[in-house]
Amino acid sequence: MADTTRTVTGEGEDNRPRKASWRYIGPGIVVAATGVGAGDLVATLIAGGKFGYTLLWAAVIGCLVKISLAEAAGRWHLATGRTLFDGWRSLGSWTTVYFAGYVIVWGFVYGAAAMSSSALPLAALFPDTMGLKGWAVLCGLVGLLFVWFNRYAVFEKVMTVLVGVMFLVTVYLAIRVAPHLGEAFAGLAPVLPDGSLIYTLGLIGGVGGTITLAAYGYWVNAKGWTNAGWMQVMRLDNRVAYLTTGVFVVAMLFVGAELLHSSGVAIVKGDRGLLDLSAILAERYGTATAKLFLIGFFATSFTSLIGVWHGVSLMFADFVTKYRPSLAPPGTSREKSLPFRAYLLWLTFPPISLLFLDQPFGLVIVYGVIGAFFMPFLALTLLWMLNTSRTPAGWRNGLLSNAMLAAAGLLFVVLCVQQVRELPW
Repeated sequence: MADTTRTVTGEGEDNRPRKASWRYIGPGIVVAATGVGAGDLVATLIAGGKFGYTLLWAAVIGCLVKISLAEAAGRWHLATGRTLFDGWRSLGSWTTVYFAGYVIVWGFVYGAAAMSSSALPLAALFPDTMGLKGWAVLCGLVGLLFVWFNRYAVFEKVMTVLVGVMFLVTVYLAIRVAPHLGEAFAGLAPVLPDGSLIYTLGLIGGVGGTITLAAYGYWVNAKGWTNAGWMQVMRLDNRVAYLTTGVFVVAMLFVGAELLHSSGVAIVKGDRGLLDLSAILAERYGTATAKLFLIGFFATSFTSLIGVWHGVSLMFADFVTKYRPSLAPPGTSREKSLPFRAYLLWLTFPPISLLFLDQPFGLVIVYGVIGAFFMPFLALTLLWMLNTSRTPAGWRNGLLSNAMLAAAGLLFVVLCVQQVRELPW
């Protein structure tokens, strides 16, 4: 393997394989924290509420799918020494057109959604301090300042702390509701109850499945892993990421199965469904448990906010500087470059206007359409790039990787069609 990696990344680089070690873990924690948002937890709760433990197997498969996608993105960066956007550009100009439209419209709408999601638990915890919109603006500005003035190392440490909060809260709730472990283990058998197909596909494809999977390779590079000598480390890091994601998903499925399914209680879709859950927890287990859950809710939402503010800004900076290298002169950190900071501002200030207006109908349609196509785009382009001469022979896909990426691509195409059909045309 050592000889192969030397030919991959060139002479003069330290390509000695690093032994996989827990002390290196970092980017995986970041991608897990960013990818699991409040909406994902609500979707898992609703699945648990409707079908109990029956769809637990789907949550497990979903984590395996995300492991394969993130590993493929990380492997591309390390094996080729090129970024994901370099790979996309090699497939033709159509990828540039798609990504440009996606990152601009998606960022505009997502910025408002992320700020609102982070504001909801704060408004519930401190009801007499300020309104929801005020909290949302504050969250956006805090996220902007944090990412603007800090490099990756500090960003990773803060994300790790917030993941710890998320982990403790979700595991505590799962234990608190006293899950029926026999039924849970039975849920590992693949069964499709009547009316569960869309929920099953959503559970497999939705949790932790966003543009942050594509950002993983950029965080790997920001960590200082820049060649194939880090491949074993990256793979361990990636598995830790989605093991963590799996714990979040399983814990919330347990909560949904025990609190909602057993009592026939329903919650609303979207982030506000977590406020419904908070009220149920307060009634059953007391105010302290409800407040603890709201803290976990905030950690879940705010990690997604600052994770996107950082990771997608890195992707945008790479995208722009491929065409205008002068915007990131040699020696300039990508995190301090003009395109990085410009996209940070785009994620923060224009979306604030959406907090005070109903989202324009046409914008919702465009956002929904291009957003629905991103995950199929990611899975299928990775499948393409990692099976051709664009990737050194020693690091191309094997049979298992091809099977997982092909299955992911098919899954996301089906989910894409379903999501487009459900848009308010």
